[in-house]
Amino acid sequence: MPRVTIVVPAYNTARTLASTLSALLAQTFRDFEIVVVDDGSSDTTAAIAMSFQSDPRVRLIQQRNRGLAGARNTGIDAAAGDLIGFCDADDLWEPSKLQAHVAHLDASPAVGVSYAGSSLIDDDGKFLRQAQRPRLTGVDAAHILKRNPIGNGSAPVIRRAVFDAIAYRPATEVARDWYFDETFRQSEDIECWMRIALTTDWQFEGVMGLLTRYRISAGGLSAATDRQLAAWEAMIAKLTPLNPALMTQLAPAARSYQLRYLARRAVSDGDGARAWRMVTGAMRQSRQPLTEEPVKTIVTLVAALALRLGGRAVLAPLLSLKAQKA
Repeated sequence: MPRVTIVVPAYNTARTLASTLSALLAQTFRDFEIVVVDDGSSDTTAAIAMSFQSDPRVRLIQQRNRGLAGARNTGIDAAAGDLIGFCDADDLWEPSKLQAHVAHLDASPAVGVSYAGSSLIDDDGKFLRQAQRPRLTGVDAAHILKRNPIGNGSAPVIRRAVFDAIAYRPATEVARDWYFDETFRQSEDIECWMRIALTTDWQFEGVMGLLTRYRISAGGLSAATDRQLAAWEAMIAKLTPLNPALMTQLAPAARSYQLRYLARRAVSDGDGARAWRMVTGAMRQSRQPLTEEPVKTIVTLVAALALRLGGRAVLAPLLSLKAQKA
């Protein structure tokens, strides 16, 4: 049986899937399988996955569209490995990524979730000169809720035992357990990480390096901010009963960080009114982002105000504020 299963959720990703699979097959650690979950695609995603099945490590599962959480759940259910990694079908892994995580988990039996930093790339795969460089040690529920050090869904490699510990099956589900909540179409990853942090003893820990190339799609960012905020609030409502005192304590600062993040997305998309509304809302919730990360917070405030008052023309010095999916 393979040591690791790499789950690749894929929905209409014909443009990028071949590059993703090629990068995964180039891993220096070789004892793995790849489970591509075609989540009801209407393009040639499935055909591209099939073209890689000359390598016996590649499997394809097709299902009706269940969303990213549903595709991941199907992949976990089908996984043969005792370690499970995730790589979205538009992202890339560096060749040494899997080897680094396997070594990390083998050396750290208390760690259940291993992750690393990510380089950001554009639609064409070019580096954006930005990166997610997360906190690597001493991570608890507060860090996850406020800043999500895992960063993105293509960053972690997780023990199968962690998923076994949080598995559940809703009354409407007849096929398999859920690990990610399929009622969420956004914030499904952080909701899962928080359940792990709140209900198990497994530790989160990162390894050095930018080991994932995380793709940022241009345009259409700010339009999704209201939906993303609604999903985030639904996550808070769901998780609060697990530890009411802790969640009540953490929620204002975490909400402030979330609003600041959404403000930065709106800045990147040129939506000054939305950016200003989000960043001022963040400051009303909590000043923790200002005291803990003053430079990033002040830059966001200035960029949002400049965009609101003068439009993109006044933002030239600040346009390095690109959208982030973390």
